[in-house]
Amino acid sequence: MGILRKDYILDRWVYYATERKNRRREFKEDKVKEISSSKTCFFCPGNEHLTPPEIGRVEHKNTWKIRWFPNKFPAVELKGNAKIKKNKFFSEGKTYGMHEVIAETSDHKKQLADLSVDNIKEIFEVYILRIKALSKLKGVKYATIFKNKGPQAGTSLIHSHTQIATLSVLPDYVMNEVKAAKKFRKCPYCDIIKLESKSRRKISENKSIVAFAPFASRFNFEAWLFPKRHVKSITSMYDNELYDMASILKKMLLKLKKLNASYNFSLHYAPAGHDLHFHIEITPRLSKWGGFELSTGAIINSVTPEDAAKFYRSRQGF
Repeated sequence: MGILRKDYILDRWVYYATERKNRRREFKEDKVKEISSSKTCFFCPGNEHLTPPEIGRVEHKNTWKIRWFPNKFPAVELKGNAKIKKNKFFSEGKTYGMHEVIAETSDHKKQLADLSVDNIKEIFEVYILRIKALSKLKGVKYATIFKNKGPQAGTSLIHSHTQIATLSVLPDYVMNEVKAAKKFRKCPYCDIIKLESKSRRKISENKSIVAFAPFASRFNFEAWLFPKRHVKSITSMYDNELYDMASILKKMLLKLKKLNASYNFSLHYAPAGHDLHFHIEITPRLSKWGGFELSTGAIINSVTPEDAAKFYRSRQGF
Protein backbone atom coordinates (compact mmCIF):
# COMPACT_ATOMS: atom_id res chain seq x y z
CA MET A 1 0.00 0.00 0.00
CA GLY A 2 1.30 3.46 -0.88
CA ILE A 3 1.98 6.31 1.54
CA LEU A 4 0.53 9.83 1.47
CA ARG A 5 2.53 12.56 3.18
CA LYS A 6 2.23 16.31 3.72
CA ASP A 7 5.14 18.76 3.79
CA TYR A 8 6.30 19.85 7.25
CA ILE A 9 4.63 23.27 7.07
CA LEU A 10 3.40 23.82 3.50
CA ASP A 11 0.03 22.66 2.11
CA ARG A 12 1.77 20.30 -0.29
CA TRP A 13 1.16 16.56 -0.60
CA VAL A 14 3.24 13.70 -1.98
CA TYR A 15 2.08 10.20 -2.94
CA TYR A 16 4.68 7.44 -2.60
CA ALA A 17 4.40 4.53 -5.02
CA THR A 18 7.42 2.38 -4.29
CA GLU A 19 6.50 -0.78 -6.21
CA ARG A 20 9.46 -0.77 -8.59
CA LYS A 21 11.61 -3.54 -9.98
CA ASN A 22 15.37 -3.45 -10.49
CA ARG A 23 16.06 -0.08 -8.91
CA ARG A 24 19.52 0.18 -10.40
CA ARG A 25 18.00 0.29 -13.87
CA GLU A 26 15.01 2.32 -12.77
CA PHE A 27 16.88 5.23 -11.27
CA LYS A 28 20.27 5.39 -12.93
CA GLU A 29 20.09 7.97 -15.69
CA ASP A 30 21.45 7.02 -19.09
CA LYS A 31 24.56 8.89 -20.09
CA VAL A 32 23.38 11.78 -22.22
CA LYS A 33 25.73 14.61 -23.03
CA GLU A 34 24.64 18.13 -22.25
CA ILE A 35 23.91 20.10 -25.38
CA SER A 36 26.33 22.78 -26.48
CA SER A 37 25.61 25.11 -29.36
CA SER A 38 29.30 25.20 -30.27
CA LYS A 39 32.38 22.98 -30.13
CA THR A 40 34.07 25.90 -28.38
CA CYS A 41 33.38 26.20 -24.66
CA PHE A 42 32.46 29.79 -23.88
CA PHE A 43 33.41 29.35 -20.22
CA CYS A 44 36.94 27.95 -20.63
CA PRO A 45 40.14 29.98 -20.09
CA GLY A 46 41.21 31.71 -23.29
CA ASN A 47 37.60 32.24 -24.38
CA GLU A 48 36.77 35.07 -21.99
CA HIS A 49 36.09 37.30 -24.99
CA LEU A 50 33.15 35.07 -25.93
CA THR A 51 31.18 36.02 -22.81
CA PRO A 52 29.78 39.43 -21.87
CA PRO A 53 32.28 41.67 -20.02
CA GLU A 54 33.53 40.10 -16.82
CA ILE A 55 32.18 41.34 -13.49
CA GLY A 56 34.70 39.64 -11.22
CA ARG A 57 37.00 36.69 -10.67
CA VAL A 58 39.00 34.75 -8.09
CA GLU A 59 42.63 34.63 -9.20
CA HIS A 60 44.90 31.59 -9.03
CA LYS A 61 48.42 31.27 -10.44
CA ASN A 62 48.13 34.12 -12.95
CA THR A 63 44.74 32.96 -14.20
CA TRP A 64 41.25 32.59 -12.75
CA LYS A 65 39.68 29.74 -10.79
CA ILE A 66 36.17 31.25 -10.45
CA ARG A 67 34.76 33.89 -12.78
CA TRP A 68 31.38 35.64 -13.06
CA PHE A 69 29.79 37.66 -15.84
CA PRO A 70 26.34 38.59 -17.24
CA ASN A 71 24.32 35.81 -18.85
CA LYS A 72 24.45 36.16 -22.64
CA PHE A 73 20.83 35.03 -22.85
CA PRO A 74 19.26 36.59 -19.74
CA ALA A 75 15.86 35.83 -18.30
CA VAL A 76 15.79 39.34 -16.81
CA GLU A 77 17.52 42.55 -17.91
CA LEU A 78 18.25 45.99 -16.47
CA LYS A 79 15.98 47.70 -18.97
CA GLY A 80 12.99 49.87 -18.15
CA ASN A 81 12.01 49.66 -14.48
CA ALA A 82 10.74 47.28 -11.84
CA LYS A 83 7.24 48.73 -11.55
CA ILE A 84 4.27 46.35 -11.78
CA LYS A 85 0.98 47.68 -13.12
CA LYS A 86 -1.56 45.95 -10.92
CA ASN A 87 -4.96 45.05 -12.28
CA LYS A 88 -7.74 42.76 -11.09
CA PHE A 89 -6.90 40.14 -13.73
CA PHE A 90 -4.09 41.57 -15.87
CA SER A 91 -1.17 42.70 -13.70
CA GLU A 92 1.96 43.20 -15.78
CA GLY A 93 5.49 44.57 -15.68
CA LYS A 94 8.93 44.28 -17.26
CA THR A 95 11.24 41.34 -16.62
CA TYR A 96 13.54 43.73 -14.81
CA GLY A 97 16.71 42.47 -13.16
CA MET A 98 20.25 41.16 -13.54
CA HIS A 99 21.11 37.62 -14.65
CA GLU A 100 24.67 36.36 -14.08
CA VAL A 101 26.70 33.20 -14.62
CA ILE A 102 29.33 32.00 -12.17
CA ALA A 103 31.87 29.68 -13.83
CA GLU A 104 32.79 27.51 -10.85
CA THR A 105 36.11 26.26 -12.18
CA SER A 106 38.52 26.88 -15.04
CA ASP A 107 38.82 23.10 -15.55
CA HIS A 108 36.34 22.02 -18.23
CA LYS A 109 36.57 18.37 -17.16
CA LYS A 110 35.54 18.95 -13.56
CA GLN A 111 32.04 19.29 -12.18
CA LEU A 112 31.13 20.70 -8.77
CA ALA A 113 31.31 17.26 -7.16
CA ASP A 114 34.92 16.91 -8.35
CA LEU A 115 36.15 20.11 -6.72
CA SER A 116 37.79 20.20 -3.31
CA VAL A 117 35.85 21.24 -0.22
CA ASP A 118 37.93 24.43 -0.09
CA ASN A 119 37.01 25.22 -3.70
CA ILE A 120 33.30 24.71 -3.02
CA LYS A 121 33.59 26.96 0.02
CA GLU A 122 35.12 29.64 -2.22
CA ILE A 123 32.11 29.32 -4.55
CA PHE A 124 29.82 29.86 -1.56
CA GLU A 125 31.83 33.00 -0.78
CA VAL A 126 31.19 34.25 -4.32
CA TYR A 127 27.46 33.60 -3.78
CA ILE A 128 27.64 35.81 -0.70
CA LEU A 129 29.51 38.51 -2.58
CA ARG A 130 26.97 38.59 -5.42
CA ILE A 131 23.89 38.47 -3.17
CA LYS A 132 25.18 41.47 -1.25
CA ALA A 133 26.07 43.42 -4.39
CA LEU A 134 22.96 42.62 -6.41
CA SER A 135 20.60 43.24 -3.50
CA LYS A 136 21.67 46.89 -3.54
CA LEU A 137 20.36 47.42 -7.09
CA LYS A 138 17.27 49.57 -7.38
CA GLY A 139 14.07 47.54 -7.76
CA VAL A 140 15.61 44.27 -6.59
CA LYS A 141 13.57 42.33 -4.02
CA TYR A 142 15.40 39.01 -4.18
CA ALA A 143 18.45 37.41 -5.77
CA THR A 144 17.86 33.74 -6.54
CA ILE A 145 20.85 31.41 -6.82
CA PHE A 146 20.42 28.08 -8.57
CA LYS A 147 22.40 25.40 -10.35
CA ASN A 148 21.28 23.23 -13.25
CA LYS A 149 23.37 20.10 -13.77
CA GLY A 150 22.59 17.68 -16.57
CA PRO A 151 20.23 17.60 -19.56
CA GLN A 152 17.14 16.76 -17.49
CA ALA A 153 17.79 19.74 -15.21
CA GLY A 154 17.72 22.38 -17.92
CA THR A 155 21.40 22.99 -18.54
CA SER A 156 22.76 23.66 -22.02
CA LEU A 157 26.51 23.94 -21.39
CA ILE A 158 28.68 21.25 -19.84
CA HIS A 159 31.18 23.55 -18.13
CA SER A 160 30.29 23.63 -14.42
CA HIS A 161 28.46 26.82 -13.48
CA THR A 162 25.85 28.42 -11.23
CA GLN A 163 23.37 31.14 -12.11
CA ILE A 164 22.07 34.08 -10.12
CA ALA A 165 19.14 36.25 -11.14
CA THR A 166 17.56 39.20 -9.39
CA LEU A 167 13.79 39.48 -9.15
CA SER A 168 11.54 42.52 -8.93
CA VAL A 169 8.86 40.43 -7.21
CA LEU A 170 9.33 38.07 -4.28
CA PRO A 171 9.32 34.39 -5.35
CA ASP A 172 6.15 32.51 -4.39
CA TYR A 173 8.01 29.41 -3.25
CA VAL A 174 10.15 31.27 -0.74
CA MET A 175 7.30 33.49 0.45
CA ASN A 176 5.09 30.45 1.00
CA GLU A 177 7.79 29.09 3.30
CA VAL A 178 8.05 32.43 5.09
CA LYS A 179 4.28 32.71 5.59
CA ALA A 180 3.93 29.09 6.74
CA ALA A 181 6.77 29.48 9.24
CA LYS A 182 5.09 32.56 10.74
CA LYS A 183 2.23 30.38 11.96
CA PHE A 184 4.56 28.86 14.55
CA ARG A 185 5.72 30.53 17.77
CA LYS A 186 9.33 29.93 16.83
CA CYS A 187 11.19 28.75 13.75
CA PRO A 188 9.68 25.37 12.79
CA TYR A 189 12.79 24.38 10.90
CA CYS A 190 14.89 24.61 14.06
CA ASP A 191 12.64 21.91 15.55
CA ILE A 192 12.54 19.93 12.29
CA ILE A 193 16.35 19.86 12.15
CA LYS A 194 16.53 18.40 15.68
CA LEU A 195 13.92 15.76 14.86
CA GLU A 196 15.39 14.77 11.49
CA SER A 197 18.91 14.55 12.91
CA LYS A 198 17.63 11.55 14.89
CA SER A 199 15.48 10.01 12.15
CA ARG A 200 16.05 7.44 9.41
CA ARG A 201 15.92 10.33 6.95
CA LYS A 202 19.18 11.85 8.18
CA ILE A 203 21.87 11.76 5.51
CA SER A 204 24.84 13.41 7.16
CA GLU A 205 25.74 15.66 10.04
CA ASN A 206 28.82 17.52 11.20
CA LYS A 207 29.47 20.23 13.76
CA SER A 208 27.33 22.93 12.13
CA ILE A 209 25.31 21.37 9.26
CA VAL A 210 22.60 18.69 8.99
CA ALA A 211 21.46 17.10 5.73
CA PHE A 212 18.35 14.98 5.43
CA ALA A 213 15.82 13.71 2.92
CA PRO A 214 12.64 15.72 3.62
CA PHE A 215 9.65 13.85 5.07
CA ALA A 216 7.46 14.64 2.03
CA SER A 217 10.14 14.75 -0.66
CA ARG A 218 8.83 15.49 -4.16
CA PHE A 219 11.82 14.26 -6.15
CA ASN A 220 13.71 10.95 -6.20
CA PHE A 221 16.61 11.42 -3.74
CA GLU A 222 15.65 14.99 -2.83
CA ALA A 223 17.83 16.34 0.00
CA TRP A 224 18.01 19.49 2.13
CA LEU A 225 21.02 21.00 3.91
CA PHE A 226 20.47 23.24 6.95
CA PRO A 227 22.87 25.08 9.23
CA LYS A 228 22.08 24.09 12.81
CA ARG A 229 22.32 27.71 13.88
CA HIS A 230 19.32 29.81 12.90
CA VAL A 231 20.61 32.08 10.14
CA LYS A 232 18.42 33.90 7.65
CA SER A 233 20.88 33.81 4.78
CA ILE A 234 24.15 32.33 3.60
CA THR A 235 25.49 35.87 3.97
CA SER A 236 25.29 35.44 7.76
CA MET A 237 27.20 32.16 7.94
CA TYR A 238 30.64 31.81 9.53
CA ASP A 239 33.68 30.44 7.69
CA ASN A 240 33.55 27.12 9.55
CA GLU A 241 29.85 26.74 8.69
CA LEU A 242 30.52 27.37 4.99
CA TYR A 243 33.28 24.76 5.09
CA ASP A 244 31.04 22.23 6.84
CA MET A 245 28.28 22.85 4.29
CA ALA A 246 30.73 22.46 1.40
CA SER A 247 31.98 19.20 2.90
CA ILE A 248 28.52 17.61 3.11
CA LEU A 249 27.39 18.98 -0.27
CA LYS A 250 30.41 17.43 -1.99
CA LYS A 251 29.70 13.99 -0.50
CA MET A 252 26.09 14.13 -1.63
CA LEU A 253 26.90 15.28 -5.16
CA LEU A 254 29.43 12.46 -5.48
CA LYS A 255 26.62 10.01 -4.67
CA LEU A 256 24.40 11.55 -7.36
CA LYS A 257 27.32 11.31 -9.76
CA LYS A 258 27.20 7.52 -9.35
CA LEU A 259 23.66 7.65 -10.71
CA ASN A 260 24.72 10.06 -13.45
CA ALA A 261 21.80 12.09 -12.17
CA SER A 262 20.76 15.46 -13.50
CA TYR A 263 19.93 17.74 -10.61
CA ASN A 264 19.08 21.27 -9.59
CA PHE A 265 19.91 22.96 -6.36
CA SER A 266 18.73 26.28 -5.03
CA LEU A 267 19.38 28.52 -2.06
CA HIS A 268 16.38 29.44 0.09
CA TYR A 269 16.94 32.46 2.29
CA ALA A 270 14.83 35.17 3.90
CA PRO A 271 13.95 38.24 1.82
CA ALA A 272 14.74 41.57 3.47
CA GLY A 273 12.41 42.22 6.40
CA HIS A 274 11.37 38.57 6.71
CA ASP A 275 12.54 35.50 8.60
CA LEU A 276 13.35 32.07 7.17
CA HIS A 277 15.90 29.47 8.21
CA PHE A 278 18.41 29.39 5.37
CA HIS A 279 18.84 26.09 3.55
CA ILE A 280 19.87 24.48 0.27
CA GLU A 281 17.48 22.16 -1.55
CA ILE A 282 18.89 19.52 -3.93
CA THR A 283 16.32 18.17 -6.38
CA PRO A 284 17.56 15.34 -8.63
CA ARG A 285 15.68 15.01 -11.92
CA LEU A 286 15.46 11.26 -12.43
CA SER A 287 11.73 11.16 -13.07
CA LYS A 288 9.26 13.30 -14.98
CA TRP A 289 6.01 14.73 -13.76
CA GLY A 290 2.95 13.74 -15.74
CA GLY A 291 -0.79 14.23 -15.85
CA PHE A 292 -1.38 13.33 -12.20
CA GLU A 293 0.96 16.06 -11.00
CA LEU A 294 -0.28 18.64 -13.49
CA SER A 295 -3.96 17.95 -12.77
CA THR A 296 -3.76 17.75 -8.97
CA GLY A 297 -0.73 19.76 -7.87
CA ALA A 298 0.32 16.72 -5.82
CA ILE A 299 3.41 14.67 -6.66
CA ILE A 300 4.01 10.94 -7.11
CA ASN A 301 7.44 9.90 -5.87
CA SER A 302 8.72 6.35 -6.23
CA VAL A 303 11.57 6.73 -3.72
CA THR A 304 10.73 7.25 -0.07
CA PRO A 305 12.95 9.70 1.82
CA GLU A 306 13.99 6.85 4.11
CA ASP A 307 15.35 4.93 1.10
CA ALA A 308 16.91 8.09 -0.32
CA ALA A 309 18.76 8.76 2.93
CA LYS A 310 19.91 5.15 3.04
CA PHE A 311 21.33 5.57 -0.48
CA TYR A 312 23.26 8.71 0.49
CA ARG A 313 24.61 7.05 3.65
CA SER A 314 25.64 3.80 1.97
CA ARG A 315 29.12 3.16 0.67
CA GLN A 316 28.01 1.62 -2.61
CA GLY A 317 24.52 3.07 -3.22
CA PHE A 318 22.23 1.09 -5.54
